[in-house]
Amino acid sequence: MARKGDLRIQRKGTVINVTSSRQEKALSNAMQRVSNEIGRKFPGIVQKFEGDWKLKDIVEKLSAIYPDVDFTYHFETSGMRPDGGILSIVDDRGQAHPILITEKKNQGTNDLRALEGKTKQAKGNAIERLGKNVIGFRAAFKPESIFPFICFGDGCDFSDDSSILDRVSTIAQFGALNVEHLHKQADGDFDRGTFYFRVAEWTEEEMYERSLSVAEKSVFYYFSKHGKAAFIKDGPAV
Repeated sequence: MARKGDLRIQRKGTVINVTSSRQEKALSNAMQRVSNEIGRKFPGIVQKFEGDWKLKDIVEKLSAIYPDVDFTYHFETSGMRPDGGILSIVDDRGQAHPILITEKKNQGTNDLRALEGKTKQAKGNAIERLGKNVIGFRAAFKPESIFPFICFGDGCDFSDDSSILDRVSTIAQFGALNVEHLHKQADGDFDRGTFYFRVAEWTEEEMYERSLSVAEKSVFYYFSKHGKAAFIKDGPAV
C-alpha cells in the first residue's frame, strides 16, 4: 500500500510505519474473516486467495474472449498486487472467479506536521498509484457484469475540504464515494468499483462488513451466470 511512513521516516520516528503495519494487518484479518464466512454460508464451495494477478494471465483470458482485439504485455513477471489480495471461488473446471479485490490507502502527513508545529507540505500520490491498478482490474473484468473491487482510504488528505477527493471520484468514474458499486451500470458502460474514503482510519470490523457484502453478492452473481452446480456439487440449498 502507499505508506505514510515512507514519507515520514526520513524526518522523525517510526510511528507511522507501525500504523501502516497495523492497517495492513487489519485488512488481512478482514479478508480472512470474509473467506471464513463465505465458506460457512456456502458449504462445499472452493476458494482461492492470491496476492497478485499476472498481466500475462489477464491478457491470455481477454485474448480468448476477444480474438479480434489486440492485447499486449512486456514482462512475464509483471502483475497487479492489491494490498488486500484477491479472493476467488473455483468452478468444477478449476477456473478461479474473483469475488473480492481490496486495496488500502493511507495518505496525508499534514496532521502529524501540525502536531510538530511544522507547515503543510504537498499532498502525496497514493491515489495516482491506485489508479494504475484500477485500470488493469477493470480491463480484467470486461467479460463480467460486476466489478468486485473495494478501496479503503483514510488520512487527512481525504478531508471534506480536500481536492484529493476529486482525484478519487475521477478514478471511480465520477461515482459517489462511500457507496457500494458492485454491478456495472448503463449496460456495462460504467464499471465503477467501490471507494470508501474518509479521514478516520477504517477498522477491521468496518472493512470486514463492507467486503463481505461485495463478496457474497459476487458469489450469487457467478451462481446465476454459471449455475450453482459448477461451484457446489450436491451441496445443501443456499
